[in-house]
Amino acid sequence: MPLSAEHEEILKKFAKSHAHWPKPQLDAAIWQIKWKLQALPHQREPEDGEYDTFLMLAGRGSGKTHTASHWIGIRAWKYDNTRWLVTAPTSNDIRATCFEGDSGLLNIIPQSLIRDYNKSLFEITLTNGSIIQGIPASEPERYRGKQYHGAWFDELCAFDYLDEAYDGVQFTLRLKDPRIPRVQQIITTTPKPKELIVDLNEGKVGGDVYVANASSYDNRANLSETFFKQLETYDGTDIGRQEIYGEILDPESAGIIKRKMFKMWPANKPTPTLEYVIASYDPATSEKTHNDPTACEVWGVFEDTDRGTCIMLLDCWDNHLSYPELRRKVIDDFKEVVYGADNTFAKGRKADLILMEDKSAGISLIQELQGAGLPVRAYNPGKADKVQRMNIVAPLIAKGKVYVPEDPDKPGEVAPWAKRFIRQVCSFPESGGHDDYVDALSQALRVLRDSGWLQLDPLPARDYDYADDRKQRYNPYAV
Repeated sequence: MPLSAEHEEILKKFAKSHAHWPKPQLDAAIWQIKWKLQALPHQREPEDGEYDTFLMLAGRGSGKTHTASHWIGIRAWKYDNTRWLVTAPTSNDIRATCFEGDSGLLNIIPQSLIRDYNKSLFEITLTNGSIIQGIPASEPERYRGKQYHGAWFDELCAFDYLDEAYDGVQFTLRLKDPRIPRVQQIITTTPKPKELIVDLNEGKVGGDVYVANASSYDNRANLSETFFKQLETYDGTDIGRQEIYGEILDPESAGIIKRKMFKMWPANKPTPTLEYVIASYDPATSEKTHNDPTACEVWGVFEDTDRGTCIMLLDCWDNHLSYPELRRKVIDDFKEVVYGADNTFAKGRKADLILMEDKSAGISLIQELQGAGLPVRAYNPGKADKVQRMNIVAPLIAKGKVYVPEDPDKPGEVAPWAKRFIRQVCSFPESGGHDDYVDALSQALRVLRDSGWLQLDPLPARDYDYADDRKQRYNPYAV
């Protein structure tokens, strides 16, 4: 915010009384005093400094970049010969916003303190030997081999490789300096209901997290009135809550599929007689933990007196498994697990179909499992992307055809083992991070629909052939 006449006078008196100081030292002192005077409440960090992560969840134009530029710039000057990281969604974001923008480092740090700016390397070198280096989150492998005393994440929610980038930076924050009591990071972002953001806000990751919330209106003195007239259009809307007030929307209501679309199967109600069981696998492209894990969902088809043919989630899990581990688990589950009724072989069902996307490791696995006598079929999603696939099956869920089990200890809530499934599916595509359950769900529903088990009345526009005769059960994806 603009300095008051009183504060301007304080700065003038300080400059006059310390005119004998070398220019860099005087400029640095005035810069830091000015920031303390003009910083808004949400821009100030705790006086005791007892935190590991400064998380600023704020609306557009609330002063996030201004805050972080001061946060990291002052530290780089205070501690000579230290190294600091700036990471943003893309290289252009680092250059145009974090470094060269109106609130960027080159316009915040006094010019007398800057020795060099290497535009091609995204590197600012201060006269005290400290270095501020930029690495785009779009290239998370570039964090390898780097090490820093602290970091700034700008617009974390816009990262394409959210988890990979965040994890990669954590491994770089390892430099020790006796002058710096804690290695810290600042995260400035307009929030989205992504799992990492929710976890940071709840203090589940990031060590000791200090959270600052702010809206666009908190920085009104520094923004045009025309901007705020435009914002009035969004007041009272979900996008307004998120983009103006910096609120994290409910993760289970932010995606294509809403939590309320799923029907709840009461915990005290027996599992219905199952007519068909399908196990849908989304195999990982790699067993490395930074890639998506393998996900499995088991769905049972049954007749509901009110809703006709429906399906129920019987089991789900996701895990990082090696190829041999996944092969062994698929075989063991098929041989040993029975679903439905009282879970006896006489009344329950084994998986009638094991569905697996024919990608990467899945291709070889499909062949091996078929050779072992398992009812495995390959699934090819075609040209539709993940979002299109979810939009295709969304009407089946919205129609009340899909059930999830209730928590026996918490009426009205989904069973604990299915909570991760619900959270991921209902926040897609806003969730970021992994979407393994999403793929397993869309392929299972498309196969069940296209094979005649699930139908809508009237039928939607065809994206695949349907079975017109309900008695004809077939798998159009069979190989």
